[in-house]
Amino acid sequence: MTEQTETSALAPAVPYRPSRLMRLLLGICRAIRVGSLTITLPDGSSHRFDGSEPGPHGVLVVRHDRLAARMLTGGKLAFCEAYLDGDWTSPDVPALFDTALRNEAELHRALFGRPWFRAAQHVLHLLKPNSRSGSRRNIAFHYDLGNRFYARWLDASMTYSAAVFADLSAPETLESAQARKYAEIARRMDLRPGMRVLEIGCGWGGFAEYAAREIGAHVTGLTISQAQHDYACARIQRAGLGDRVEIRLQDYRDTGGQFDRVASIEMFEAVGERYWPTFFNSVHARLAPGGKGCLQIITIDEAHFDSYRRAADYIQRYIFPGGMLPSPTRLRQEVERAGLRWTGSQGYGLHYARTLDAWQERFQAAWPDLSGMGFDSRFKRLWEQYLWYCAAGFRNGTIDVLHLGLARD
Repeated sequence: MTEQTETSALAPAVPYRPSRLMRLLLGICRAIRVGSLTITLPDGSSHRFDGSEPGPHGVLVVRHDRLAARMLTGGKLAFCEAYLDGDWTSPDVPALFDTALRNEAELHRALFGRPWFRAAQHVLHLLKPNSRSGSRRNIAFHYDLGNRFYARWLDASMTYSAAVFADLSAPETLESAQARKYAEIARRMDLRPGMRVLEIGCGWGGFAEYAAREIGAHVTGLTISQAQHDYACARIQRAGLGDRVEIRLQDYRDTGGQFDRVASIEMFEAVGERYWPTFFNSVHARLAPGGKGCLQIITIDEAHFDSYRRAADYIQRYIFPGGMLPSPTRLRQEVERAGLRWTGSQGYGLHYARTLDAWQERFQAAWPDLSGMGFDSRFKRLWEQYLWYCAAGFRNGTIDVLHLGLARD
């Protein structure tokens, strides 16, 4: 690793003196192994750190010296919070996140923060449990921002989950890739005409409409978001599928009966670790003997799971309160503990990265309209960072998204 330093000719009127913690942070960055990182300080001086292996080049522009103290105390969460407060910026945030993730082990001291800070955030996370009432509050926090908000930057199918592209290097519309995802889920659980399907977490009704119209299935869709429920009901009526689809404003724990198939698309992430057994026991109870299911679930890499579950990250703190990602091993354990059979899985992490890139582009293009709805600049930074942050995770393999097939014997 090599370090290069340059100084801008535009020096501030009051000489800038990096704090001891800023100097410590710069020292930590000398450990970079993959790619390179340029840090520009408030006085315009630039410090470039080159690793021994090729990789992305990240640029961090520090606007306030307190960034170092925040990072060294609070790690990744505090770094993300500092972006909301304008303490740093970058001409290419995705490349900066890619660089950080590729060097996570080397930057451990700066990225993980003090144990007491992580413990405090974990306690705050535990105060948002996914009980029946807690789930409604947590879901409303994110999904009841308004259907108009989501309609401005999601595709026409109003699908808010990873798409499946025919070829990651070839052009394709987001709507087409979302329809392919629905088809793949239907294929994996062997969905056939006339079957009764329970969809846990039906969102705005995209899969329910697809399964009823394209397959001829009878779908019961569950949501605990009032906004999503109202939109999905109207959607199904417009499609003339009211005789095949029922949308319920109902918690999965309060649903009875048995179904031939169970589907759930990125709802499990909101269940919460404490309720994982409850969720899979419910899936088992709802599936008729011989029934099958397909769940689309975001997972976290095994190597990161233990540290992740001990502290709330940016997504849990600001985007999905009460949420929790399983590792693939824990996911399989929970499936089998509930008496279900794991029939296979397929990862689509890079497909999710491309989906998030498309959402980011659409979100930025829609921002003039969104700001007119009353959303401010901090909200914009909150959401754009969320989309960048997740895309980097999928691109680097820290997180993945699985299509999991299961069956009840």
